[in-house]
Amino acid sequence: MGLYAAYHQDRRNKLTHFFGVPMIMLSLFIPLAWLKVNVGGLNVSAALLLAAVVLLYYVFLEPIIALGTAFVTAALVLLAAWIASRGTLVGWSAFGALFVVGWILQLVGHGFEGRKPALADNLFQIFIAPIFLGAEIAFALGYRPQLHSAVQERARQLRAAA
Repeated sequence: MGLYAAYHQDRRNKLTHFFGVPMIMLSLFIPLAWLKVNVGGLNVSAALLLAAVVLLYYVFLEPIIALGTAFVTAALVLLAAWIASRGTLVGWSAFGALFVVGWILQLVGHGFEGRKPALADNLFQIFIAPIFLGAEIAFALGYRPQLHSAVQERARQLRAAA
């Protein structure tokens, strides 16, 4: 999270991410909701599988923040399934609008930051964005101040080295 934090110090950038990241997640979950995988005799959407794998990774990073992130992610998976159930025209239209607007918000935020997105240097950072946002909320509420300090110190070191 220190690497991600190094690219996200400006409050306006963080704010745009609180809207842009969920929009992009929702957009990606829509077509994934149409893809079904048979797991133990149950048809499970690829959206649910992707979300479960990423959330499992988050549990290893920080279990409490992962739990909060799981609630938002579950809501997005459910909303994506509902949108996908409205048909391909509605689904692809929603996908396109959410994806484009979400990325515009990200890029505007990085304009405020004066720094390119973290995923431009490390594509894996795209998976860190949701838990980073969850961590920002948790830290603002006073959760694990030592972890917050460690993340911010690592971000300072990385920015200084850049």
